[in-house]
Amino acid sequence: MSDNFVVASKVKNFIKDKYGMNTSAAVMSELSKVVMRECEKASENAKRNNRKTVMDRDFI
Repeated sequence: MSDNFVVASKVKNFIKDKYGMNTSAAVMSELSKVVMRECEKASENAKRNNRKTVMDRDFI
C-alpha cells in the first residue's frame, strides 16, 4: 500500500510513551487499512442517510 493514512511518528511516540514499546514499520500499513475500512463504513452510513458529508456519528 502506498497511501499512509496515519502519522508514523505520532503513533510510534504514543505507543512508546504510554507502553514503553517499539513499533515496527509494518504497523503503519495495517493501521492505514483499518482507517480506510472505517472511513468506508462511515461513508456508507452517511450515504444511507442521504448525506454527502461524513460526520462523527457515522463512525459509531
